[in-house]
Amino acid sequence: MTVQDKVALVTGAGQGIGRAIALRLANDGFNVAIADIEPQRSKGESVVAEIEALGRKSVFVAADVSKKDQVVAAVETAADALGGFDVIVNNAGIAQIKPVLEITEEELNQIFSVNANSVVWGIQAAAAKFEELGHGGKIVSAASIAAIQGFPILSAYSASKFAVRGFTQAAAQELAPKGITVNAYAPGIVGTGMWELIDKELSKINGKPIGQNLKENVEGIALGRIETPEDVAKIVSFFAGPDSDYVTGQVLLVDGGMLYN
Repeated sequence: MTVQDKVALVTGAGQGIGRAIALRLANDGFNVAIADIEPQRSKGESVVAEIEALGRKSVFVAADVSKKDQVVAAVETAADALGGFDVIVNNAGIAQIKPVLEITEEELNQIFSVNANSVVWGIQAAAAKFEELGHGGKIVSAASIAAIQGFPILSAYSASKFAVRGFTQAAAQELAPKGITVNAYAPGIVGTGMWELIDKELSKINGKPIGQNLKENVEGIALGRIETPEDVAKIVSFFAGPDSDYVTGQVLLVDGGMLYN
């Protein structure tokens, strides 16, 4: 699948899944804006260089996606610097590993502001820019297998991803008349820093050796291996490109066979 003269913005794109998505979209033909928090600037600028080496245009935008004004500014920068705006990928997210009885107000507010509120700000900012430019567009957001089934010790994370699923379904219906599709991808166990953190924190709770929780979860994957960021990027490529023009309001599992929805 190739596109020409189209622009995508990927949040949380300095590393991991976000980086893989940005590079895949660049390979598809998109010019790609890389958004991440300021401490990730060097990693983000490295991704920009990788994209430019592919012959595409790119720009780094420092943005805290939990802040609406910064998401709006990121969209404006992407459109101004790259000459248009066609796709937003609301990829940025965080995990929290805590028994439900121990979650604090601050922790709950934090995970929802990053994982769920940011999706709303991304939807609003992208839809406004599409309308300003006089065309439709594509909104793609990060859900999770935890958006389909709640997981113990990950209750706040699960709830925030259920929220992404709800916003995706509702926004798809509201924005369809404007020619905007809204979908989400639901990864399983991806070999990134997030799962290293989950494994470490689960070890503190259940006493299993570091690596054991990850190993046991991977053993439950039907396809028999851990997921890569590139596995996720392929699904985002589909949602961002023309092959998904008649698909909206969907949360697509990409988990190697863990859940069956």
